[in-house]
Amino acid sequence: MVSIIIATHNKLNCFKDCLQSLKGQSLRNFETILIFNSSSADTITEARSISPRAKYIINSENLLFCKASNQGIQHSGGGYVLCLNDDVVLEPTFIEELINAAATDNKIGMVSGKILRPDKKTIDTTGLFLGRSRKPVERGFNQLDKGQYDKEGYVFGVSGCAAFYRREMLEDIKDSNGYFDERYGMFYEDLDLAWRANKNGWKGYYTPRAIAYHQRGASCRTIKPKIGFLKQYAFACLNDELKFRLIRNRHRTILKNDSLGGFIFNLPFILAYELKLFFYMIFLTNIRDLIWRNEE
Repeated sequence: MVSIIIATHNKLNCFKDCLQSLKGQSLRNFETILIFNSSSADTITEARSISPRAKYIINSENLLFCKASNQGIQHSGGGYVLCLNDDVVLEPTFIEELINAAATDNKIGMVSGKILRPDKKTIDTTGLFLGRSRKPVERGFNQLDKGQYDKEGYVFGVSGCAAFYRREMLEDIKDSNGYFDERYGMFYEDLDLAWRANKNGWKGYYTPRAIAYHQRGASCRTIKPKIGFLKQYAFACLNDELKFRLIRNRHRTILKNDSLGGFIFNLPFILAYELKLFFYMIFLTNIRDLIWRNEE
């Protein structure tokens, strides 16, 4: 059985589409666990009308992605776990193809499908990789899908937007901070989990036959820059609290997982990216009133 875990925080429009896509899955042997973080009664009522047999966990406060997902995993019973963002829509064979890929090697602990944007032309991710700058690299990000990633194979990890995990792997890497490190809240948690898994001998895998669509940033980008070229940078669309969280989690991930040799070898790339983040912080803070408007 597959346990599907979705955490949401009052994103009803996205969430409805996500739930509807589960109803059309070719593989029916799954349970659905829905976690509501400080969500309205309307959101919960609408979800019950679409998925009346799902398990419901209702939190009075927003626990963010990591802690809410860990709640779901702890209450689940499947041999595989699929953690979904609430802004992801699945093709009917998505789960079936993920299981087929995982079955090819019992050391595959994570599987990524081909995740596209809602336009069904632009790639969101075809697997997660560890960049030399120690940032997560989503392979194919923002590229037009021309079949260049239609070959399956091993990857470093999987994006948290549609992360398929073998339970045996999750139990193997769990520590005092949970499956996902609950100190993270959100950002870098998928890279941290994949890095820990790789260090324990687990593998990530990619199959292009599992297709889904992700409206990236729908749940966390609350700022819209008025200057057009900045819209392509996720960092520019985050509020100050989320910017701080992203940078803190980046440093925590490096300190937790990198070896001394790996850190020194990649230090020029790490420092270059740190300077880039520093520039973003200074530049965006100083001209905030000119280029930003809040989008509630």
